[in-house]
Amino acid sequence: MSETLDDLVKRADPDRWLASRFIGDTAARADVVALYALNHELARVASSVREPLMGEIRLTWWREAFEEIIAGKPPRKHPVVEAAAAAAIPNAALGTLPEGRFAELDAGPLEEDALFAYLDRTAGAVMTLAAQRLDPEAHLEQVRGAARAFGLAGLWRAKKAGRRSRLPEDWGPGDVRARVRAELTAARSELGSLPVGAFPAVAYAALARPYAAGGEPGALGKRLRLMVAVARGRI
Repeated sequence: MSETLDDLVKRADPDRWLASRFIGDTAARADVVALYALNHELARVASSVREPLMGEIRLTWWREAFEEIIAGKPPRKHPVVEAAAAAAIPNAALGTLPEGRFAELDAGPLEEDALFAYLDRTAGAVMTLAAQRLDPEAHLEQVRGAARAFGLAGLWRAKKAGRRSRLPEDWGPGDVRARVRAELTAARSELGSLPVGAFPAVAYAALARPYAAGGEPGALGKRLRLMVAVARGRI
């Protein structure tokens, strides 16, 4: 039996998948999972190619796939393209996601300002679209801190694992922890205006602090953290 998109996201992006379990509406949950599957496909491009040119070709394929849909053509025969195209998320917005990934084809570290701009175009864009699918009144300014915190923690985990990271060269563990704390502090203020129904789209950011501190909560620990975050409406 072929892998479903839900199975794919559960395997490849377990934190976002776990947070999606708190979305009660099954259609909305399926749409958010399709978004996360698309994000996974885009995020793995840089790590799956040896030459930047090949990465550019693959990201361009994704960008053009959505340009065709926007132009009224049928979606390409790819399960993620088809599911994302059918989701109640604007195709034009989905079509912007590949652009944020071109920066990943350059292996070098980023300066701080460029790093946060990159996080806004990637983790921030995904979190915003998921939140807007759950409540159209949601917007980037309400989730920016949460997305940055989770994105920074993810980059730190990648660096510790010996994978390519975009963190500034001079950032050590203390720098990462301090910046994740600062973004979480900002997030608690920003999330005050986020519609309650959109919170599952940001709940996984509750894992940013233990990740930045070097911890790796188990499956039960993650579930408990997310349950508490959703119940309290804060990360």
